[in-house]
Amino acid sequence: MQQLLKEETSMKLGFIGTGVMGAAMAGHLLAGGHELFVYNRTKSKTDALVANGAKWAETPAKVAEQADVIFSMVGYPTDVEEIYFGETGVFSTLTAGKTVVDMTTSTPTLAAKIAVTAKKLGATGLDAPVSGGDVGAKNAALTIMVGGDKAAYDKLLPLFKLMGTSIHLFGEAGKGQHTKMANQIMIAGTMTGMVEMMTYAKAANLPMEDVLKTLSGGGADNWSMENYAPRILAGDYTPGFFAKHFLKDLRIALDEADKMGLDLPATKEAKHLYEVMVDDKKLGNDGTQGLIKLYQEK
Repeated sequence: MQQLLKEETSMKLGFIGTGVMGAAMAGHLLAGGHELFVYNRTKSKTDALVANGAKWAETPAKVAEQADVIFSMVGYPTDVEEIYFGETGVFSTLTAGKTVVDMTTSTPTLAAKIAVTAKKLGATGLDAPVSGGDVGAKNAALTIMVGGDKAAYDKLLPLFKLMGTSIHLFGEAGKGQHTKMANQIMIAGTMTGMVEMMTYAKAANLPMEDVLKTLSGGGADNWSMENYAPRILAGDYTPGFFAKHFLKDLRIALDEADKMGLDLPATKEAKHLYEVMVDDKKLGNDGTQGLIKLYQEK
């Protein structure tokens, strides 16, 4: 009976982009009993998924041919453009009745473009960027911010619940991306606050572990400090989230703010610091916690 139920509820899913976060997210979908087709530019990054039962597809178009719901999690808006609108992209083979879900942090404008193009093909497009980093992805504890058609959202909610614990629909296509920009603006403040706090505490010769334990029990507690301060103390700058991708997000956020006539000076300063880290110091492949290296040099 359990096997029959599993077969009745199993869906044909696709996942494009199996990097630091995508691989874990795709793994949860596979573990949920679904048939999974995977594509990544570097094929070897799909090896573990294929070993566990996923099927390799040679192009995004091949994923879209075989899957009914196609998820994507890539690096930059230019990558999103390529996998959807390129010669061997999703839209070259997408047919009516299917759904595409871009979980990349991208631009609201591109999210709306994807939704409009999908609709012209009789399909549906959702934008569903996430927050929670590699830890959230591995633990299926992501926050998922969705924009697009409510009926499609309701249908896919069981799939979102395989990857996240806090899932919300914010309105029409693009609203998920706008919500992610609000999230990144907040994260910019906590990241700069964390590295400056640690720099100050070290200069004052305070016992850092005791400082962190004390601050985590009061009003200064925040996700960045809980998750990234221990990595800094361990000298671990591997990416839970790439600094180069965070800089991309801050640039998108400030561009959207400009369109709305907003001035966000603190976010501008955070962007400047990450530009020094990524563009000047060439540390873009470090995690966002690598920002503290700018202060260690001084």
